[in-house]
Amino acid sequence: MTANSPEKIETPAHEKKLLAVDMDIFVGTYDIDFAGHVSNIVYLRWFEALRLKIFEKYYPLKQVMDDGYLPIITSHFIEYKRAVKLFDAPHGFMWIDSISKARIKFKGEVRVNGELATQAVHEGIFLSSETMKPTKIPPLIIELCTSSDTTKKQ
Repeated sequence: MTANSPEKIETPAHEKKLLAVDMDIFVGTYDIDFAGHVSNIVYLRWFEALRLKIFEKYYPLKQVMDDGYLPIITSHFIEYKRAVKLFDAPHGFMWIDSISKARIKFKGEVRVNGELATQAVHEGIFLSSETMKPTKIPPLIIELCTSSDTTKKQ
């Protein structure tokens, strides 16, 4: 999926959300563009913070890297549904949507007062820190995503 992808991002109610996290998001004056709403580039920062929160909660990034893996995002797709403005109180959500032997797909949302403002899909891979070449998804991530304790329907 690329930035020009026409694919709609939808999360069916029955979809499993693996390793889900959420967080309140602060909107600062520095996030606002000339049109009076949050600049598109800010959403990338917010979604990056949410991905890092997944690592923080389930497999700390330092440990991932100490284990020889480098997480790399290979594509972003963001769909803006409604503007987020200065005094809004957005709340972000992110989860792993799917994993394969070598790819991982994150989905995320930003909501304001429960209303969907933005959806995103971020796809990635892991590189081996030794070879700097793509490698399989770390076994701990596979294990966490298949564990009944961290797999839940939301």
